[in-house]
Parts: sequence; structure tokens; C-alpha cells
Amino acid sequence: MKLLTHNMLTSHVRGVRAGGGFPLRIQATEVKVKNVDFNPEFIARMIPKLEWGALVEAAESLGQRSDLPSELIPDYKDDENFLRKVHHVLMEVEVVEGVLKCPDTGREFPITKGIPNMLLSEEET
Repeated sequence: MKLLTHNMLTSHVRGVRAGGGFPLRIQATEVKVKNVDFNPEFIARMIPKLEWGALVEAAESLGQRSDLPSELIPDYKDDENFLRKVHHVLMEVEVVEGVLKCPDTGREFPITKGIPNMLLSEEET
């Protein structure tokens, strides 16, 4: 699971407060870093769609934050160095095995072979 995907996932377990269930906490047991071709236009278009704080927190939890700033920088579209840092955490860092944990309920969702299983039982919906 790439951190781009993680940034868009939320828990819908019964008991999650309105607007809650995000960001899911990552507890990784296996993380891989794979080279992916850098596309600055794609990264620049994705940045406004991200929850920046959640991305930084996820990268930090995986030991992959490097120099990613806590706050989104102004004029990021023109800063190739910054776009490369964002590209790395969004596209190259991959959680292969682990769990995602709902911050409200503690419900854990397994990540197996890079795929998060977000399915809920009938009782949880």
C-alpha cells in the first residue's frame, strides 16, 4: 500500500465519531522502497488533494519522513527538490505487511501483500 492510498482511506466502523476515523495509524511489519519514475506534474496536482499532516505522520511512522516539512510550503509547484521528497513518500514507499488502526475505535485492518483489507463485518456497519 502506497502512502498516496493511505492518505485517502478512512474507517467506517460503527462507533466512529462524525468526521473521525482518519488518519488510520500504520503499524508496518514490512516496508519496501521501490524506485518509481518521477512525474513532477502528477505530484504537484496531487498535493492539494492530500491531508498534509496525515502524510507527514504516516511517513514519520515508517521512518521515511527524511526532510519532508511539517507544513506545506508555498510555491511548491516550482520547487523540484520538494516535489521529489513528496514523490518519494507518496509513490516509492510501500507498506507490504502490517495493519491500519482506526484512531477512534482501535479496529485493525490488515495489510497483506500491499493490499489493505477494509471490509467490515455486518455487526460493524
